Formats: sequence, C-alpha cells, structure tokens
Amino acid sequence: MLKDNLKNVEERVQEACDRAGRKREEVTLIAVSKTKPIEMLQEIYDENIRDFGENKVQELCDKIEKMPKDIKWHMIGHLQRNKVKYIVGQVALIHSVDSYRLAEEINIQAKKKNIIVPILVEVNIAHEESKFGISEEDAIQLVEEIAELENVRIKGLMTIAPYVENAEDNRLYFRKIKDLSVDIAAKNIDNVSMEILSMGMTGDYEVAIEEGATMVRVGTGIFGARNYNKQ
Repeated sequence: MLKDNLKNVEERVQEACDRAGRKREEVTLIAVSKTKPIEMLQEIYDENIRDFGENKVQELCDKIEKMPKDIKWHMIGHLQRNKVKYIVGQVALIHSVDSYRLAEEINIQAKKKNIIVPILVEVNIAHEESKFGISEEDAIQLVEEIAELENVRIKGLMTIAPYVENAEDNRLYFRKIKDLSVDIAAKNIDNVSMEILSMGMTGDYEVAIEEGATMVRVGTGIFGARNYNKQ
C-alpha cells in the first residue's frame, strides 16, 4: 500500500511540475515520518526516498540510530533551544527557525562541532495564532540578524499554510512566501541564499509546487493517517 501511495504522490508531483514548466529535480519530496514505525520508513526508503522529516527531537534521534546512514533528515517541527545540541550535525536541514535566540543556540552548538548548519527561517504567513513562525513583516530583519552568525547559513524559507478543504485557498500564501524570498534575495545579504522554499503538505503540495516550492513535506499522502495513540 505504501508503495502505491508513494507512486501516486510522485505522479502528482510530476504533474504539478509539468503544469508549472518546472523540472522534476527542482522539487525534493520529504517523507514526513512522524509517529510512524521504522518498518514503514524502511519500506519507503527501499523505494529510493532519502529525505525524511520529523517533528520531535527524541523520535528523530531514535530513528537516526536505526535507519540507514545515507538518509537526509529534516527537522520540521518546533525546536526548543535546550534540544538543539541533540540534532546539530545529525540533520541535513533545520526548517523551523523562527527566532534569533534559537539561531544563536544553533550557532553555539555548531561552533562546538566546528560545522556549518543550514537552516530555513519559518514564516507564519497566514498569521495563525496556533502556529509558530515569524511574521512576514519581521522576516527580513530576522534574516539580517541571523546572517551575522558565523556557523549558521540561511538557505531559504519555510511555512506551514492553514489547513484548508480546498488547496486553492492556500495559493495566495505560497505566492506571498515566494515573493518574500525574492525580496530577501534581492538584498544580497552575506551568508543568505533563498534557494529553498519548504512549503506544501499532503493537502496542498501541488499548488505549492506551482507557486515555487522546492521542498514539499508529505506525510499522510505517503504513510496514511497518523496514529497518535502510540506516543
């Protein structure tokens, strides 16, 4: 079943790329594996998926230990400063940086390991009170502040769009994130690139791709509905 789910998602990603006149390799599909058992991750890994996303540090660390070493792990959930030390150097990308203090802690831990850590700045584009992320209005200032940190590199932006019945309702938000990334890129800030736009989930990733997403985070579409009872 997972293989069929993945095939369906891959086909829809390709179709969205075609509609937008984009190449398929411009979009990275991240399999969001939170709450899912290792067996399911392994099944998707065996279908040549190498990018996996997790929300919780403990679960992420457990899975890193048990899964093959060539996986690129993405931290996509809210990250507390006291947990940063566990994932710096372990993940390919931290998507959810929404404050200078968090970036500063990542920088401290990166210096200890003598590495450069790539991050995305999370923007709460729809101003939802229930979600983390910096406001669109404050994003450029935050990017400029984080850019001063020696061992952190901003690679782009991330957003979690509202939950909607109709994916078209989120097109405006994806477009706003794309526009914001263009504005930031135009400032030519040292240590900052806007090559990554992490946006779009199971319900709206096709629209996100049409609006410029370079990473889409698909969980339910691949693994099926989440089972939180096992937590």
